[in-house]
Amino acid sequence: MPGRVDFYFDYISGYAYFAWLRLQEICDRRGAELGVHPVLFAGLLDHWGQLGPAEIPPKREWAYKDAFRVAHLHGIELSCPKYHPFNPLLALRLSLPEVGGAEQRRVVAAIFRAGWGQGIDLGSRDELAGALDREGLDSRALIERASAPAAKEALRQGTERAVGRGVFGVPTTFVGDELFWGSDRMDHVELALDGRDPLDHARVREALARPRAADRRKARPAGDG
Repeated sequence: MPGRVDFYFDYISGYAYFAWLRLQEICDRRGAELGVHPVLFAGLLDHWGQLGPAEIPPKREWAYKDAFRVAHLHGIELSCPKYHPFNPLLALRLSLPEVGGAEQRRVVAAIFRAGWGQGIDLGSRDELAGALDREGLDSRALIERASAPAAKEALRQGTERAVGRGVFGVPTTFVGDELFWGSDRMDHVELALDGRDPLDHARVREALARPRAADRRKARPAGDG
């Protein structure tokens, strides 16, 4: 039966691109309401004390290899953005509901396609404008709204709300209040939407209640005595 789905993403993640392509079809087929929430991945990392994949050299290499495998296996167009990592702030602000309005999903689709499908520079104002114009969107009006203080504050608050909801990475998808992380969990999203989530919540609560027996010591900054 139809439900509410919330999608949290940052264009910095190729896996968010993969999730976006599939999630729209999943929701549209079931008549589920889809909320689209751009968030600043760097803000999530700072809050939870994590490094991003691009900041760990072997993980960065693995992520590219994995992405190209996934794209090949599923017939997805993948070129990757011209630069990575890049500054995603303008792209994210363009994608806010306060900026895109009724065209929000078209804006998001255009930016994902241009960056991860066609390889433009997602940190470039001019290249973003070109991508929007090619899709018949009014890039000048969108960029003007995205550059206003209200849009900057909306993205900041949206990222804070995501943290408050427990979002720790991108892409994150909620079905109701149940969190699913990653593009490879779309099958689980479908099960939840269909009322067939196999999760035993009692067993999860029991596991979480078990005491900790050891904790990893935080590494000291280089040069500390």
